[in-house]
Amino acid sequence: MAGRIAHLRNRLEPPPRAVDWSILVLVLFETLSGVLSLGAGHPANALLFVAHGVAGLSLVALVGFKLYRVRHRVLDSRLHDRTTAISVLLAIVALAALGTGIAWVAGVEIRFGFWTLLNVHIGFGLLVIPILLVHLRSRFHTPSRADFAGRRRALQYGALLVFGAAAYRATEITGTVQGTTRRFTGSRPLPPGEGNDAFPVTSWVADDPDPIDTDAWSLSVVGLVSDPLELGVSDLDPDETQSVLLDCTSGWYTEQDWSGIRLGDLLDSADVEESARWVTVRSVTGYRWSFPIAEAREMLLATRVGDEPLSHGHGAPLRLVAPNRRGFQWVKWIETIEVRRRRDPAQWVAVLVSGFN
Repeated sequence: MAGRIAHLRNRLEPPPRAVDWSILVLVLFETLSGVLSLGAGHPANALLFVAHGVAGLSLVALVGFKLYRVRHRVLDSRLHDRTTAISVLLAIVALAALGTGIAWVAGVEIRFGFWTLLNVHIGFGLLVIPILLVHLRSRFHTPSRADFAGRRRALQYGALLVFGAAAYRATEITGTVQGTTRRFTGSRPLPPGEGNDAFPVTSWVADDPDPIDTDAWSLSVVGLVSDPLELGVSDLDPDETQSVLLDCTSGWYTEQDWSGIRLGDLLDSADVEESARWVTVRSVTGYRWSFPIAEAREMLLATRVGDEPLSHGHGAPLRLVAPNRRGFQWVKWIETIEVRRRRDPAQWVAVLVSGFN
């Protein structure tokens, strides 16, 4: 049996340099697709999540080949050099990233404080990159065309892709058998409920201001508008209710009834200029996100959830309800709507540093 397994491995395993470069390419793809998935809430983006999962499980096979090949250099202390510790650390972090991702899809329920397995998976995935860059400084070898050429190589990579797809489907089936329901994003449903207590209070990084004095607070509509607006709480009586699903990057989703005013109605009142293309929604903390103006018009500026006024933790006095957008783009504690010609280039920096003041 051991001989057959070794024979099969030899037939399926690409050359060492091809394995190493394939791992690098897939790690970069997983990082890029993982970052993009954080903002991909529309069902049209479902293929991105499937590709991320299939590539990750194909990476499992490649990492297995790599670890088997270098096992003697790791297990025999006489073969250690100054880079061995970094290599071992990289293997541990990479396996942790892969393992937590597989466990999440398979329906495993483990929490680490406020973190779900999905949060841990993202954390380990991001940690792989800096360690890998250090590792490459001493282990970098330029590939040759011969490492990837030939019919046999094509069949090997085809087999890896089939393995990744089959393993991805198997983990999904395992989760279904266990009764785990997931959206295409990987998020799981919260128990049914209504109002502020029906879903957790979460903040992106450190974005968590003190409760807002509504008597002193106002909402400004500025930028490429002919008639800038300055509105207080009394000017924002809800006149529309929408049932919209909130999908949080922490790995949960909930559908609630949100009441407020359409962002498009405010833009009409401010008389948007013809050159306007984007709308930036900004929080009192400086946190902000930009949306194409046509999409922004259909969004809701909510003051209530269910039959209750929004709590502070959920964004009172005003939060954005953005259908088909991930939760971190549902800006809370809004104070400014800015109409722009271009997307706000600083929004990614803002979401990472807001709250650290």
